[in-house]
Amino acid sequence: MVLKRFTENDIEVWFKRKHRKPLVVRGARQVGKSTIIRNFASNRKLTLHEINLERHPGLAKSFNALDIREVLKEFEYISGKGKINTDANDNILFIDEIQAVPSAIKALRYFFEDYPLLPVIAAGSLLEFSLSDHSYSMPVGRIEYLYMGPMTFEEFLAAKNEHSLLELIRSYDFSYKFPDSAHQKLLKFQREYLLVGGMPEAIQAYVETDDFSEVMNVHSSIIETYRDDFAKYARGADLLRLHRIFDYVPASAGEKAKYNNIDPSEKARDLRKAMDLLEKANVISYVYHSGTSGLPLKAGKDDKVFKVYFLDIGLMNRICKVRNIPFEQLEKEEFINAGKMAEQFIQQHLLRMERANEKPEVFYWLREGRTSNAEIDFVVQLGAENVPIEVKAGKSGTLKSLHRFIWEKGLKKAIRFDLNPPSVMKVSHKVAYDRESSDIDFDLLSLPLYMVEQVSRLFPAMQ
Repeated sequence: MVLKRFTENDIEVWFKRKHRKPLVVRGARQVGKSTIIRNFASNRKLTLHEINLERHPGLAKSFNALDIREVLKEFEYISGKGKINTDANDNILFIDEIQAVPSAIKALRYFFEDYPLLPVIAAGSLLEFSLSDHSYSMPVGRIEYLYMGPMTFEEFLAAKNEHSLLELIRSYDFSYKFPDSAHQKLLKFQREYLLVGGMPEAIQAYVETDDFSEVMNVHSSIIETYRDDFAKYARGADLLRLHRIFDYVPASAGEKAKYNNIDPSEKARDLRKAMDLLEKANVISYVYHSGTSGLPLKAGKDDKVFKVYFLDIGLMNRICKVRNIPFEQLEKEEFINAGKMAEQFIQQHLLRMERANEKPEVFYWLREGRTSNAEIDFVVQLGAENVPIEVKAGKSGTLKSLHRFIWEKGLKKAIRFDLNPPSVMKVSHKVAYDRESSDIDFDLLSLPLYMVEQVSRLFPAMQ
């Protein structure tokens, strides 16, 4: 299985912490949560006592009693790895699919209180679905979180052993012209990623076979697994809403959410409840409008105005019925110039910019008027600055909304992602709104889509 190295490093930080709490690895199904934990234990030669609670629902009785000593005895016999050493760092207790026994979630606090030296990791798919059906809540203050998402484009390059290209984009600093041959290769690989996506099994299938049809088989399997999972936790109208939203979001990625577009016959309250459940389970994600008048961005958040994106661009395209496309057509600009795909790609990576132990959030800005609207695709905080981001699917495009935003907020820096090589340029423009006109001057960091993971490193280079 392809490794997610950055996540394994985050587990290392937790493992070395003197006063660590049980770690809950959160993320959608099939993003590699269980694999990365197994790899972490194997690479450090730790004994892994792994229990999958979907396979052992009978352990609910022990967890309900909250007798952790009894739970550990059960685990020793099930895992077959011998005695669990509760006072040393030479083993890890891994509770997989913890949502199958909700009382085990409550019991995490007692692992922490009764055996503080025992490293405990839990993971679960659609954890929030289980919590919504039970009175248990996460033991706040007694556990830590690690959020995982699909593999990134740079991890995709690493899986394909394109280490020279990876080193180039990780070290490039504007002191020389970006090599055109490397730029063309990276555009090709980024186009491949649009169809393969970041689900580890899909990337592994592509690396091993170089065949998009094999990738589509993986995507179809993952999609059907999600649909089957929904049926475990919802019935009737609730299940239909989940399926409807699951199909709606991929086709509407990057659009302002409007409940009437999902199902005009449903109440907005019921649809929002189902959407919130999928969002909490990391199957979809919200990008909220923020007034962006200061720091932090969250202070200006409007809970009622948001865009919706899907978990993974590869799955998104599969649900939208993008089929096996000959590479000659894949290279054509008319296929690549899909704004929704470009936005989904950037948003999916911006989420990974956040600290791994905090639920990631991304914002955007919207100005709705009677005759015209202005919208900034994303707004992020870099250092002590709010920075607007515009995403273009091709090599050109107007920046009308960006000019207005710069003018209204009095900013001096902005970022654009497109298909051009990286550059920094000074922009001067005259804007006229509401019978006012003014000259604006700002610095524009222009990066190719494939360098999104380097934005935090390169933004200070604009100074």
